[in-house]
Amino acid sequence: MRPASGPGLVQGIEQTFSLAWRAIVQLKRNPWELGDYSFQPILFLLLFVYIFGGAVAGSVDDALTYMLPGIVVMNMMFVTVYVGHGLNTDLTGGYFDRLRALPVARWAPLAGRILADLVKQGWSIVLLLGLGWLMGFRMEAPIWGLAGMVALVLIFALAFSWLSVLVGVVARDPEHVQLFGFTALFPITFVSNVFVPVETLPGWLQGVVMANPVSILTDACRGLLLGGPWIGQALITLVWAVVLTAIFLPLSLRALRRRLK
Repeated sequence: MRPASGPGLVQGIEQTFSLAWRAIVQLKRNPWELGDYSFQPILFLLLFVYIFGGAVAGSVDDALTYMLPGIVVMNMMFVTVYVGHGLNTDLTGGYFDRLRALPVARWAPLAGRILADLVKQGWSIVLLLGLGWLMGFRMEAPIWGLAGMVALVLIFALAFSWLSVLVGVVARDPEHVQLFGFTALFPITFVSNVFVPVETLPGWLQGVVMANPVSILTDACRGLLLGGPWIGQALITLVWAVVLTAIFLPLSLRALRRRLK
């Protein structure tokens, strides 16, 4: 947190990885911090597949095949809230203030936080796919489809994290970050095709659901895992990622600079 004469780009990148590593290593002393990235996706998958699967899809197996890619996307959206929550905790707890006295690039603590949370996002995806396999889910596409799906979800997670960062910077405390995040995310994730096909919805709602980036990303993930079309949806998802980053990255950095003055 130094003026413009502080560390250069290379040093800033090194500091970013160091701070990200710090956030990951501390999980050994506080493993419950990973609980939100572990328990929540497990509960999502078990509850929605076993409780609602038979009624929605006709059988648990069909529900698992249809819902798993969407639950991966939905869980990704919800856990991005913890980026803002953790950032707000660092800001209100004095962590950023302590870094002011050190030769650390202004953006390194923020970038380190986001990078560490991307690693945790990856853990959630692996956990969901592993549990899905144990429940009977099987890919119908080549293995590269799995790698493509994980990469696409993480790219969108990185872009959407900037909205969470903005909320984390402007919120008064971590509780307000969670309140805003979950209030905003419930309609976005549930008014989508995560759980039901678009054609089963009322006509006036279908257009909204089809335009929802959650639905578009879910369709791309289904295509990559199950062998259906995915290129068009993946390209639109990448456009969404660019737009979200272009809007919320500068707003987040501007808000952070104002808060740290």
